[in-house]
Amino acid sequence: MKKDRKTLHIGLPKGSLQESTLKLFRKAGYHISVSGRSYYPVFDDTEVEAMLIRAQEISRYVEHGYLDCGITGYDWIQENGSKVHEVGEFLFSKATRQAARWVLAVPNESDVQKAEDLEGGIIATELVNATRRFFEQKKVNVKVEFSWGATEVKARLVDGIVELTETGSSLKANNLKIIDTLLTSTTRFIANKQAWTDDFKKQKIESMAILLNAAIDAKTRVGLKMNVRKDALDAIVKLLPAEKSPTVSPLADSDYVALEIIVEEKVERELIPQLKRAGASGIFTYPLNKVIH
Repeated sequence: MKKDRKTLHIGLPKGSLQESTLKLFRKAGYHISVSGRSYYPVFDDTEVEAMLIRAQEISRYVEHGYLDCGITGYDWIQENGSKVHEVGEFLFSKATRQAARWVLAVPNESDVQKAEDLEGGIIATELVNATRRFFEQKKVNVKVEFSWGATEVKARLVDGIVELTETGSSLKANNLKIIDTLLTSTTRFIANKQAWTDDFKKQKIESMAILLNAAIDAKTRVGLKMNVRKDALDAIVKLLPAEKSPTVSPLADSDYVALEIIVEEKVERELIPQLKRAGASGIFTYPLNKVIH
């Protein structure tokens, strides 16, 4: 990448997080094109240059200044011991919106019940440094080997594995049991410390973070509109989430008002039947692109 002050260089994760990351940027308002096997997505913003790179490496390149900023997991920041500025936390992942966990797991038939039972054993994992620190803190002597993927398969070749999981379903499917959690990880937006002191780059990064967070918040919310008779308004408002303040607008029919509110999508399915029974009419919901607090 050609480095210059008026260009923001960002690292985006290649692999399992790639599609969800690109989709999030598009929802945030950035038009991005990725051609063929190119490692260089093209933004419609000429002041942004991007590179697709493994999430495991992004924090190192950001720390050393080859990239101004990047999106990676908290786990890899810890694994690499990278000294970076954390701009924000993004609660999205390749499968769910919940945090991922690096867990210590063994076969169901194993007698191992806790980390201390693995004294003198061999552990396979991609998260080598963090795993070593975990066992060192527990004063348990083990050999930690790097795993080139498909770690779950190796659980019966070694004494235990440390693997990333979101739901635990894959571990269960492979007849493995979790005996400890080493690290909980979410996606982080990070910046090079020197880049963060540059006014242009800092403002660019902050603007990007605002839009990305707004797109994430919009994923679980919907807009809700309805018509309400004025004499039923108080009853309708009491049904709405307590922390929400609806927008109420007059209608041509002076006996009615239009009420609009943003609610969590999981609340919507229970709320709408209640609103209908309380007298609301013309109820409809609509998806949101961004929610900015």
